[in-house]
Amino acid sequence: MCQQNNTDRNIPVLTDGGLETDIIFNRGVDLPHFASFPLIDHPKHKSVIDDYYREYLDFAKEQNTDYVLETPTWRASPDWGYKLGYSVSEMFELNKRAVEQMQKLRTEYQDGISKITVSGNIGPRFDGYVFDQAMTVDEARIYNLVQVEAFRETGADVVTAATMTNVNEALGIVLASKEKGLDAVVSFTVELDGNLPSGESLKYAIEKIDSETDGYPLHYMINCAHPSHFADRLHGDDDWKLRIKGVRANASCKSHAELDEATELDPGDHDELADWYRVLAGHLPNLYIYGGCCGTDVSHVKKIYSAVTG
Repeated sequence: MCQQNNTDRNIPVLTDGGLETDIIFNRGVDLPHFASFPLIDHPKHKSVIDDYYREYLDFAKEQNTDYVLETPTWRASPDWGYKLGYSVSEMFELNKRAVEQMQKLRTEYQDGISKITVSGNIGPRFDGYVFDQAMTVDEARIYNLVQVEAFRETGADVVTAATMTNVNEALGIVLASKEKGLDAVVSFTVELDGNLPSGESLKYAIEKIDSETDGYPLHYMINCAHPSHFADRLHGDDDWKLRIKGVRANASCKSHAELDEATELDPGDHDELADWYRVLAGHLPNLYIYGGCCGTDVSHVKKIYSAVTG
């Protein structure tokens, strides 16, 4: 069990859980390179994406909450596309179709959910769990313009840089978004010590990006780590904590290295994870976006919702 304490609760805006782990382990669909975007055009499995999101949208509609609808494009960048046999132009069009698919879902649910935000999701260029290659800020800006421009052309509401392992890459995506006139959100992942895989602290990362961009990101998030890995870094009244408004935690307490080697899904303890979200709500006064990451599905998000609303 992961140690935790009880604390306050906040009213949530919801988002989804661990898309890729859900599809692989719960729905039996293989995702080479952990990439879900090829399903957008898959002749047999293209309905899997819609079916996945509808579970969360149905719950948000039932609870009368707003919802953040992330595109399945975490690995839909040029390098990952190349590994899967796609050209840059094909990746550009796939990113556009991903936004359009989410917009169709928004239309389907617009009468039942007052606000659905379509977020263009961008993941790290390299490994999401290991920081062993680095870009300059400008290299990151240029590299990510492919996805950002696709999101702009199709009318995404915001760009979310997810599972960011280092400041330079996150900053580059924010600058690309600013260049194209799109709002931006940055979500960092952390290791067992509560720091980014690069060794940079959350405090440093948030303050650095805000300083370099005049506070351009709408807010910051934390994803792809269990709350027990970073909750103790959130004590105190520092202003940088006020910029964290969303959490998408892993179900498992295991380290990134352990999860990387896992051959079976670790769904964790639903109740314990939900209790941890109440802890985080006590540490983060502006926390209001709740979802999950690796190992979580809609059952986890339902538990989290119950925990933070009582």
